[in-house]
Amino acid sequence: MQNRKEHILQNSTTPTTFILLGLSDDPNLQSALFFTFLALYIITLAGNLLIILLTLADPALHTPMYFFLRNLSFLEICYTSVNVPKMLANLLSGNKSISFIGCALQTYFDFFFGGSECFLLAAMAYDRYVAICKPLHYHVLMSQKVYTTLAVVSWLSGFLMSFGHTSMVFTVSYCGSNVINHFVCDIPPLLKLACGDTSRVEIAVFVVAMIFVTLPFILILMSYAGIITTIVKISSEARKKTFSTCSSHLIVVTLFYGSACITYLKPNSTYSPNTDKFLSLFYTVIGPILNPLIYSLRNKEVKGAFKRIWDRRPFR
Repeated sequence: MQNRKEHILQNSTTPTTFILLGLSDDPNLQSALFFTFLALYIITLAGNLLIILLTLADPALHTPMYFFLRNLSFLEICYTSVNVPKMLANLLSGNKSISFIGCALQTYFDFFFGGSECFLLAAMAYDRYVAICKPLHYHVLMSQKVYTTLAVVSWLSGFLMSFGHTSMVFTVSYCGSNVINHFVCDIPPLLKLACGDTSRVEIAVFVVAMIFVTLPFILILMSYAGIITTIVKISSEARKKTFSTCSSHLIVVTLFYGSACITYLKPNSTYSPNTDKFLSLFYTVIGPILNPLIYSLRNKEVKGAFKRIWDRRPFR
């Protein structure tokens, strides 16, 4: 056993490149996957950019709720741009390599934007809580200083989370294969390539994920507990109208936290490469394209802003 351990340590090294296996090794699927993800990426950029421009152009949307929505849309553009362009390049060229530094940066920004979104969704839930439960004090409790601070704290939280995860994962020793069974540099498949016992790193990553995922989720639950308590005291018609302002946010929270919790809070023994790829695909590609659709199709104010701007177009 001791000789085996020494052999592993002697052969441990820092790889210069990793190979991303991607979603499929079937060459006949590469072109189809490329054009599918290219179309999804373009739609994601266009949809989220449209939300940003609409909420900036229409004065009626210059409120804390839409300030957070602008942040969310910008975050989604950044989040999907961390992974999809590299995936498209790999599909187009057939070269699936990524440098060690490139892999570390991809992991860092994945968790930076993912962690920021956790806390931004919590800030959006608090905004809805104040608007519904304390409407007379809304402009005091959600002043420009307050909502700007909440946004800054959300982004800083993502920075702390990503720094912790990346430093823990990329300071371990790697040996043997440099092939990552994934389409991105994700932590579970990366740790499969590490030398020796990685249980301490896995526990540390799990604890950090628990803190940065569970804490904002608890804040969201507390906000909606207050909202529900207030809603049940009003008439059914007013209840329906009031709850409709929260429905889009609830759908986004469910989609984001559902996939994130299954991916990062499940026991390592249940790790499955194909399941992990599917879940990663959901919150890195599918989620960012759904958010603008959810907020535009289910939001009368956004649709109204689009109509007003469309009616003011110079050429009719």
